[in-house]
Amino acid sequence: MTTIKIDDKEYEIDSLPQEAKNQLASLQFVDNELAKLQAQMAAMQTARMAYAKALKEALPQFEGDTIKVS
Repeated sequence: MTTIKIDDKEYEIDSLPQEAKNQLASLQFVDNELAKLQAQMAAMQTARMAYAKALKEALPQFEGDTIKVS
């Protein structure tokens, strides 16, 4: 049987009351959604760094009193 450990105590999932099973399912759903959001955030941070780098490269470069456009 499948068990879950909560606060150092193991429970057989099949023997849990329905309300506990519902709460467990909700908790698992939220954990999965948080994992997806964390992955999206990592991707967005990577994209942001790339866009910032590209912006810096696209800005005019100053050399003395003149502006050099790349």
